[in-house]
Amino acid sequence: DGNDGNGNGNDGYDINTSQRQGQGQGQDGNSKYQEYNNSIPKNDIIIQSMNGSKLTVTIRKHGTRMHRTGNEKLQAQHKQTQEQEQEQEQMHEHSRENGNSDELDQDHTDTDADVDADPDTTTVHDKHGGKEIVGYWEDGLAIYADGTREEKDTATQQNPHNPLEPPEVLPTEGFQIDTDGMWEEKFGDHEDSKPYGPTSIGADITFSSSNHLFGLPEHASSMQLRDTTGDDAHYKEPYRLYNLDVFEYELDETMALYGEVPLIISQSSTTGTSGVFWFNPSETFVDVETVSEKEAGSGVGMGSKTHWMSESGIIDLFFLPGPDPRTIYEQYARLTGRVELPPMFSLGYHQCRWNYRDEADVYQVHDKFEELDYPYDVLWLDIEHTDGKRYFTWDANQFPNPIPMQEKLSGQGRKMVTIVDPHIKRDNEYYIHKEATAKGLYIKDKTGKKDYDGWCWPGSSSYLDFTSEKVRSWWADQFAYNRYSGSTPSLYTWNDMNEPSVFNGPEVSMQKDLRNLEGVEHREWHNLYGILFQRATAEGLVRRNEGENIRPFVLSRSFFAGSQRHGAIWTGDNESSWEHLKIAVPMLLSLNVGALSFVGADVGGFFGNPDAELMTRWMQAGAYQPFFRGHAHHDAKRREPWMFGEEWMVKMRRAAMARYALLPYWYTIFREASVTGMPVMRAMWMEYPEIEELYNIDDQFLVGADLLVKPITGSGESSTQVLFPNRDTWYDVDTMTAIATERTTEELKFSTVTVESDIDKIPVYQRGGSIIPRKLRLRRSSQMMTHDPYTLYVALDNEQKASGTIYMDDENTFDHGRKGYYAEAKISVDMNSATIQCQVEGTNYEWIASQQVVTRMIERIVIMGLVRAPSQVSVESTSLEFDYNGDKGVLVIRKPNVSALGVWKISIS
Repeated sequence: DGNDGNGNGNDGYDINTSQRQGQGQGQDGNSKYQEYNNSIPKNDIIIQSMNGSKLTVTIRKHGTRMHRTGNEKLQAQHKQTQEQEQEQEQMHEHSRENGNSDELDQDHTDTDADVDADPDTTTVHDKHGGKEIVGYWEDGLAIYADGTREEKDTATQQNPHNPLEPPEVLPTEGFQIDTDGMWEEKFGDHEDSKPYGPTSIGADITFSSSNHLFGLPEHASSMQLRDTTGDDAHYKEPYRLYNLDVFEYELDETMALYGEVPLIISQSSTTGTSGVFWFNPSETFVDVETVSEKEAGSGVGMGSKTHWMSESGIIDLFFLPGPDPRTIYEQYARLTGRVELPPMFSLGYHQCRWNYRDEADVYQVHDKFEELDYPYDVLWLDIEHTDGKRYFTWDANQFPNPIPMQEKLSGQGRKMVTIVDPHIKRDNEYYIHKEATAKGLYIKDKTGKKDYDGWCWPGSSSYLDFTSEKVRSWWADQFAYNRYSGSTPSLYTWNDMNEPSVFNGPEVSMQKDLRNLEGVEHREWHNLYGILFQRATAEGLVRRNEGENIRPFVLSRSFFAGSQRHGAIWTGDNESSWEHLKIAVPMLLSLNVGALSFVGADVGGFFGNPDAELMTRWMQAGAYQPFFRGHAHHDAKRREPWMFGEEWMVKMRRAAMARYALLPYWYTIFREASVTGMPVMRAMWMEYPEIEELYNIDDQFLVGADLLVKPITGSGESSTQVLFPNRDTWYDVDTMTAIATERTTEELKFSTVTVESDIDKIPVYQRGGSIIPRKLRLRRSSQMMTHDPYTLYVALDNEQKASGTIYMDDENTFDHGRKGYYAEAKISVDMNSATIQCQVEGTNYEWIASQQVVTRMIERIVIMGLVRAPSQVSVESTSLEFDYNGDKGVLVIRKPNVSALGVWKISIS
């Protein structure tokens, strides 16, 4: 806060200003600026928390907004450019008036020719060879009238505009500003007018005594942030945070992807957990460097230095003091919100493809799942289900009866999802576009006067301004059943392309100098577009139902800090390869570091064709990620589970069945996340912060606190190594036997064990001391499992004790929060006193009492690690059936006839 501890602000930080040329758009905007940074005067703030973690923050203001005063040359240049643009716009309007209204706007056609960089020449180079452009593809390349496509220019791929070399070290006073590119700046064929001149803000933040930093999603890289600068840097460029539609993204790179969370969490064995949240939605770069004790200002070990730079905005920095993972996520949740408890069906398996062709195709896929007893909950439709990419419509030829189609699936416990993207087809006969235009709801061009016209799936498109509350409310209203014709209560929504994606824009996105309805430039709020779109959609799914009491489900590709409040996120257009399967876990763990819990990577990969082994291993891995969906590109071969033959289908079905059996556990963990902010899919350090050797482990993870998962991510692998924390006992969930690990000591806190993992097995282990609920009856969907009884899996710890929770509500409405219609069964086992007990907690005991009679029964209790054979098991003096396997130490108690919503005690003699 800049206070001196006595409430005075005069000992706070100083902001030192100097001029800097604009950052430039594009991945090569990551160019190094270290020498420049070192030349800027700076002051430090040192923040030390009670647990000893210390954070040094250096505030820098790299550039200041240069309004058009004080520089006659710049003013003249800018005025001349504006006049030229006005002349071009008048010519373009004249062209339209003379019958060329079907042509693209000037913003679309400036790719037709490249003007020589020399201002004294007028030579025009036609890179399209005179071909007529009729559209653009998702990679931003032109589509020609003769059916061919523009080829990627590999010579300029890495640097599409003038390279930004490391800037010359500038003296701190009395220097001359290089004005080249200070106002208008070229990016490939696009120009950023920068009407307010160049600007950026930044801070150097040093984490003393810590060289383990995490966060900054989304990147296809390791969970732990690696050095981007310094002698031992792993990367050559800083981490870039700028939401983009990236076609076939690269692995092990700092390149920007679909979403971002400007959060770094530091984990140290000496100073605990701390973090910083840089609240800025403009384009941001973050450098990371491991530094010495002296540089870090610490007396204990190496430290980590980070440099943050955002193109615009203000410095809004939050320090999260921790001192442990659970506390830090409580702190972060107070800032950005907690995950909303999702409806139960959304935790099941989702089947998707671009595209299921028609209603007959939908029925065929659905019926095959039924025939094979393969559980699934949701069937998805991509963009081809619409009438010419007009969202909220149906193709009348392929989907003439959408309501009966949804009702058939709903009658068998399934839901459907349709895609609704933010780009709106510019068709005056399309009711959404017509009304949005009349109400003035679209983002404007750089003049702030005309609706922006970009290119996406429908062709010429406009984009709604979701920064406006009025627009968000209007959008939410479009999901009403009388507005979205053909929709039913069992239809939910998928938000894609919301970075936003503009095929003919810079980096396949919007120009930064566009304006929202308040006149604020796009550069100021770019990274907020996706979260605000998802927010408005989720609100629409709530509003459409009477009483607004049904929980929504919305999947989004783009995100920002706080997206956990609005729905699920997936990792975008991955590839059918072992490498992409391997990177999925680190990417999902990084998202969970950013408190985005409801996340997943598409099973099988979006691009390409997985073989049977890869598809099986991916299905196994996907069954243990929070969002579980199979998806495929329209050029990929059909890959529903049965397409690989019965032998492989059975293996995949077994993985899906394991997911469905664990739905009560998944639901309970999501409830915990919605209350505490603690992530659902956890890195090992989140539960074992005392074991430094586990900090960088990102090929295994924990589901909640009690399941350890190690996906198999290599072809032909039949064994793998798992790192087990020694302070807990671990049981193989398939064999129910304990893993042989070392006894924990100060020097030996974990064990590395080689385990078997043939094609039928994914290594999964239950923590000793835990109780995990399962439902074991095979059903076609989660809805059909609602009243099924529980089986409790009890894993005893070294003291022969265990405890666990089952969270229960109606799995669909907001009544758990609004009326207190929920209950938590707190179950404890103590074999020293030979008892199993259940207590029930809740706020509305009338609801709890009404549920006991018909539902939530416990049909079986399985106890692992029991060292002595029992002679009798009873509940309220009634003897119960049981079996004991002395070789495994497993006791199975059958039909105890008790409810998870009741208070009871089982005695074991």
